[in-house]
Amino acid sequence: MGAASAPPEPNQALLFAAFPFGRTQLRNRLVMAPMTRRHSPGGVPGADVAAYYARRARGGIGLIVTEGTTIDHPAANGYPDVPRLYGADALAGWARVVEAVHAEGAAIIPQLWHVGNVRRCGIEPDPAVPGMGPVDIVEQGETVVRGMTEDDIAAVVDAYARAALDAWSVGFDGIEIHGAHGYLLDSFIWTKTNTRADRYGGPVENRVRFAVETVAAIRRAVGPDFPIVFRFSQWKSGAYDARIADTPEELGAILRPLAQAGVDIFHASTRRFWEPAFAGSGLTLAAWAQRLTGKPAILVGSVGLDRIHETRALRNAENTTVATAGIDRLLEIVADQRIALVALGRALLADAEWANKVAAGRQDAIRGLVPADLEVLT
Repeated sequence: MGAASAPPEPNQALLFAAFPFGRTQLRNRLVMAPMTRRHSPGGVPGADVAAYYARRARGGIGLIVTEGTTIDHPAANGYPDVPRLYGADALAGWARVVEAVHAEGAAIIPQLWHVGNVRRCGIEPDPAVPGMGPVDIVEQGETVVRGMTEDDIAAVVDAYARAALDAWSVGFDGIEIHGAHGYLLDSFIWTKTNTRADRYGGPVENRVRFAVETVAAIRRAVGPDFPIVFRFSQWKSGAYDARIADTPEELGAILRPLAQAGVDIFHASTRRFWEPAFAGSGLTLAAWAQRLTGKPAILVGSVGLDRIHETRALRNAENTTVATAGIDRLLEIVADQRIALVALGRALLADAEWANKVAAGRQDAIRGLVPADLEVLT
């Protein structure tokens, strides 16, 4: 299993301390971040998906957050071959994934996903269904995204709750709600995409209402001891300078109602984990989430990599390797800002044994990322 050959250094031990997580306990503070892989034809995760996640669990990660899994709503999906979290076939596939991960000593939660404005007609499961979002979007005279009615919103809230209950039923250890990167719930929070004038638009308490109702419905469905993680971000896909909050006070007005509704952990998605969230403060977005809500948070963003590469550009780059980065800066931030959990994404695509190698003091043996790692499920 690649067990550590020596106890971790004192600062490094911060990453390898146990962490309470609902009805279980994480063996360490390291999390596999959700990454869309598109290897589930028909929405069903197969044996290759189970082996992929089990390999990261065997590599020493404490908690795995799966790739985005679509909920049971006609407009939830925006991409081919992504997994779903409904239907007997998909749930049976996920049960096998959960069993494989648990056998390797890690916990696992699915990321519940509705893509919102991203969807266009022509995408599975029903190509005739357009996208749905806060308001109509018209392209070349055609309505490609339909503004949601309150009945539409209620139906999506119910679908999230059903997905969470299904996750519980197949043995997952909790769930993560995807509320980031411009997808549905985030598009209601962000003022640029939400120009509604009803009780789901306008002031922040209205814009966060959809997400709050979703969290509350999930909490009612699964009870008090099934962790709810909420992933949020400032940046959006294709809009890296976007912000849902310009000040800590604005961020608190978004996150506190979510915490009160039942969020246990906030997953603060950033592209560079070391960057301060707001001018005048050195605190990261994860640290601010913890300070504002009293809830633990997950730090993420290029952990383990020496520089930023846009994923699309890297896919087209030949003979390119993104080198690994040391963890001294990470450990300093974790210690100084008392960060609860740390997530890795692409570094784990490059080397499934990242956690075991760090624990063993073998960072020089960690493999760098190459373009093929983004395409192949290994």
